[in-house]
Amino acid sequence: MRWRGRRQSDNVEDRRGGGFTGRKVGRTAGGGAMVLVVLAGLFFGPEVSNVLKLVLGGNQAQQSTQQQANRQVQTPREKDEAAQFVSVVLAETEDTWNQVFRSIGQQYTPPKLVLYEGRVQSACGTSSAASGPFYCPGDYQVYIDLSFLQELRRMGAPGDFAFAYVIAHEVGHHVQNLVGVAGKVRQQQARASKAQGNALSVRMELQADCLAGVWINHTENRNSILEPGDIEEGLEAAAAVGDDRILQQAGRAVRREAFTHGSSAERTQWFKQGMSTGDIQSCNTFG
Repeated sequence: MRWRGRRQSDNVEDRRGGGFTGRKVGRTAGGGAMVLVVLAGLFFGPEVSNVLKLVLGGNQAQQSTQQQANRQVQTPREKDEAAQFVSVVLAETEDTWNQVFRSIGQQYTPPKLVLYEGRVQSACGTSSAASGPFYCPGDYQVYIDLSFLQELRRMGAPGDFAFAYVIAHEVGHHVQNLVGVAGKVRQQQARASKAQGNALSVRMELQADCLAGVWINHTENRNSILEPGDIEEGLEAAAAVGDDRILQQAGRAVRREAFTHGSSAERTQWFKQGMSTGDIQSCNTFG
């Protein structure tokens, strides 16, 4: 991605190394990302944390060891560059969604994005890095531990645009929250069986994938930020987090009723749908 030297967002709060206190990500001249309360997050929301534990190799101690190893691999400079990249991508989502919302006569309120390490407190409770990036509708904020970059590479989705897709997906959940889809789905889930609730969660996740595609369509038309291979990186990231692939990696049976995010094929399909149309109306996964 052509991201260096572009505007960075003012809506990034850096809580790394500072407990639950925060500071803004600084700018540099060359500086470079309808959700459920607890299901929020692209990769492995808390409701599938047991699956993640299997994928990562077992118990919480093993997870902690792996997370620490990831952080040791990532140098301070790499962390700073990743933080700048996140800030640039978030700024691009702000510019695009401001434009899209104006076109339909509405005002877009951007989310805050919190960078943290290890554990973080949000309006949705306390979460750990093992849960992956997530969006909390209770405080309108996206939460990311940068060690997830290592996990993304391990899952076969390296590259800067793969990470941009992750951020855009979480911002897609924010869009769902703003337009009221999130609240309606939560109401339906309160009356639904577990299988029905999972099916609703899948539809929400696929819609967020589609909205991420809408974002890159408009952003590319405005700024030409993509380089050769970027689209393939995004599609591979979408496929890497399909429920079927995750269950297979965990050695578990692939059962549709257990899906909460959608299959690899579905996730890539809806991401491509948004990219090709650039139209939020094309993202009706509930139709």
